[in-house]
Amino acid sequence: MKRILSFALLSLFLIFLFVPKAKAEEVDDLQKKILEYEAQVELLQKQADSLTQQISLMDNQIRVTALKISQTEVQIKNLEKEIEVLSEKIVRLDGSLNFLSRVLLSRVTQAYKQGKLNSLGVLLSSASFADFINRYRYLQAVQLHDREMLLTMEQTRTSYDEQKQLKEKMQADLAKLNKQLTTQKQQLAAQVADRKNLLEETKGKEANYQKLLASARAELEAIIGILEGKGKEVKIKNISEGERIASMIAGPSCNSSGTHLHFIVTEGDQTKNPFQYLKSGMDYQNCSTSTCSGNGDPFNPSGNWNWPLNPKIIFTQGYGYTWAVQHTWVGRIYNFHNGIDMQSSSLEVKAVKSGTLYWGSYVGNCTLRYVRVHHDDGGIDTYYLHVNY
Repeated sequence: MKRILSFALLSLFLIFLFVPKAKAEEVDDLQKKILEYEAQVELLQKQADSLTQQISLMDNQIRVTALKISQTEVQIKNLEKEIEVLSEKIVRLDGSLNFLSRVLLSRVTQAYKQGKLNSLGVLLSSASFADFINRYRYLQAVQLHDREMLLTMEQTRTSYDEQKQLKEKMQADLAKLNKQLTTQKQQLAAQVADRKNLLEETKGKEANYQKLLASARAELEAIIGILEGKGKEVKIKNISEGERIASMIAGPSCNSSGTHLHFIVTEGDQTKNPFQYLKSGMDYQNCSTSTCSGNGDPFNPSGNWNWPLNPKIIFTQGYGYTWAVQHTWVGRIYNFHNGIDMQSSSLEVKAVKSGTLYWGSYVGNCTLRYVRVHHDDGGIDTYYLHVNY
C-alpha cells in the first residue's frame, strides 16, 4: 500500500512539474517589428508634408496595427493552449486527490485503531521485551508515515486551489486580449478607410493634397482670429434658450469640406470642453472615425444645456487631442481641436442658453460666417461656425 501511495504522490508532483509553457519567441519577434515601424511612423509624422509622405505614414501605421493584431492573436493562441493544459491538469488532480484523500483517511483511521487495540496484544505476543519495543516502534513509524502523507496531501490540495486561481486569472487575461483584438481590428479598418478617403479626396494628386492642407490651415487661422476678437460682428438682439439663431450651410463652404457645425465654448480667453455643458441623453451616432464605429472620440456630455442641433446628432469630432488629430492628415495642421463638430438631419441651429446674439464674419482666404452668443451667467460665450444667418 505504501508503494502505491508513494507512486501516486510522485505522479502528482510530475503533473505540476511538466506544465508546457507557451513560447514567447514569436511574440518577441513581432514586438521588434512593431518597434521598428513605430520608429518610422514617428519620423514620418515630422516630415509628412507631401501626399507621398502622408501615404507612406498611413501605410506604416497600417503595418504597425496589423503587426499588433498578429501579436495579439499569437498571445491568444498561446494562452488558450495554456488554459487547455491547465484545465486537463486540474481535472486529473481533482480525481487523484479525491481518491488519495479517501485512501489516506481510511489508512490513518485503521492505523490508530490498531494502535489502541493491539498495544497490549503486541506486548503479550512478543518473544521478549526487546521484541516488544521493536514492534511498538514500527507501529509508531507507520502512524507517523501516514500522518506525513496526509500533510503532503493537504499541501497538494493547496497547490490545486492555486492552480484553479491561476486558471481564472488566465481566463480574465484572455477576455482582455479578445477585447483588445476587436479594438485593433476596428482601428485597422479605420486606418485603411482613411487612406482610401485621402486618395479619393486628392485623386492621388499632390496639388489636391496641398489644397486640403491650405484649407485646413485657413480654417484654423480663421477660428483663432475669431476667438481673438478679430472677426467683424454686429449685435442683433437678446435671444432665449432654444431659439433659432442660424442654419448650417449645406455642402462645402468657406474652409469647410461639407455640412457641419463647429461648436465652441469659451470662458474668458480659454476654450472649454463643450461636453461639460451639454446635457446627456441625446440620441447620437459617433462618427469621429471614418467608419462610424463608435471607437473614436468619447461622447460624454455631463451638463444641463440644450443642444444646438436637433437629434439625431451625428458626432464627427470631439474636443482636444482627437482621433482625427492622431490618425489622419489633419494632425499636420493642428494638434488640439478647440470645439466639437456635429451634423443633423435638420440644418436649424439653436441657442444652447439665453443671451445676446451677434452675427459675425472673418475675412481670410474667404469669408467665414459665424454667430456668437454671449451668456450673461458666468461670462461664457458660445460660437457656431459654418452657418448662414
